[in-house]
Amino acid sequence: MNTTRLRSFIPADPYIAAIVGMVGLATLLPLHGQGAVIGGYATEAAIALLFFLHGARLSTTEALVGARHWRLHLVIFFATFGLFPLLGLAAHALVPHLLTPALWAGVILICILPSTVQSSVAFTSIARGNVSAALCSATASNLLGIVATPLLAGVLLSSHGGFSGSAARDIVIQLLLPFVAGQLSRPLIGRFVARHHTLLGLVDRGSILLIVYTAFSDGVSHGIWHQVNATQMLTVLGIDAVLLAVVLLITSFGSKLLGFSREDRIAIMFCGSKKSLASGLPMASVLLAGQSVGLIVLPLMLFHQIQLMTCAALARRYAGATDGSRDPAPALVEAH
Repeated sequence: MNTTRLRSFIPADPYIAAIVGMVGLATLLPLHGQGAVIGGYATEAAIALLFFLHGARLSTTEALVGARHWRLHLVIFFATFGLFPLLGLAAHALVPHLLTPALWAGVILICILPSTVQSSVAFTSIARGNVSAALCSATASNLLGIVATPLLAGVLLSSHGGFSGSAARDIVIQLLLPFVAGQLSRPLIGRFVARHHTLLGLVDRGSILLIVYTAFSDGVSHGIWHQVNATQMLTVLGIDAVLLAVVLLITSFGSKLLGFSREDRIAIMFCGSKKSLASGLPMASVLLAGQSVGLIVLPLMLFHQIQLMTCAALARRYAGATDGSRDPAPALVEAH
C-alpha cells in the first residue's frame, strides 16, 4: 500500500504529532527554577495573544447572520453546553472511582468547552452539509464559550477540586480583555488577518505548543507520570470514545426526529460533537491555575485526536452518499 492510500485510511495530523513531541520534550527537559518562571510569563503572553487573534478572526456578524436557523443553533448549543456536561456528570456519578479526581476534572473540562470552528466547518463541507449554518453555530459557540465555559467550570469543576474563585480575575485579564480587544480591532486589522491567516495560524499553533510544554513541565516536576499508568490512559481513551459516540448518536437521531433536513443534520452532528483544543488548553491554564494542568488536559488531548479520526471517517461516508438516500445512523455505526 503506497503512502497516499495509507493516508486515506489513517487521518494524519502533524499538529498532534507536534503536541506529543512537546509532551516528550517536557518529560526529558522540563523547565526548572528561573526557566519555569520565564516559561510561565511567556505562557500568559501566549494565551493573551491567542485570544486576541481569536477575537480578531471571529466575526460577530457571521455568528448572527444565521438567526433564521435559530432551532438548529439551539440544538447545537444544547449539545455543546448541555448534553456534554450532563453526560460527563452522569459518567462520574456512575463510576466515580474509575479515574483519579484530576483525570475526571479533565473529562469534565472536555464537556464544558466550546465547539471548534475550522474542523466543524471543514467536516460539514466534506460531508456536503449546511456549511453556512455550521460556520454561524461554531463561531457563536466560541463567542458564547468565553462566558459559558468559565461559568460552567465554576459550577462543575469546583466539586472536583479544579476551579478557584480567584480565577475570575485571570479570566478577565488573560481571556476576555484580549478577546474584546481583538473584536474591537477588526476594522483596523481584519483585512490583514484575512490575508495572513496561514502565518497567524502558525502563531496560534505555536502558542498552543508552548502552553503544552510549560503545562507538562510543571506536571513532570510534580511527578505526573507517577500519577497515571497505562491502564488509566486506556480508561481515559475508552471514556472519551464512548462520550463522543453517544453525542454523535444523539445528535444524529435527535436531529432527524426533530425534522431537520439532511444538510442541517450533518451540521448539527459535526458542530455539536466537537470540542476545541485551541480554546481548551489556554482556558485550562487559566481556569485550573495551581492544579496539575498537565494531567488534567490529558483527556482533552486524547479526545481531540479521537474526534478528528472519527469525524474524518464519517465525513467521507456522508460524502459518498451523493444521492442522500443513506441514513446518517447506519453510516455512524459502520464508522465505529
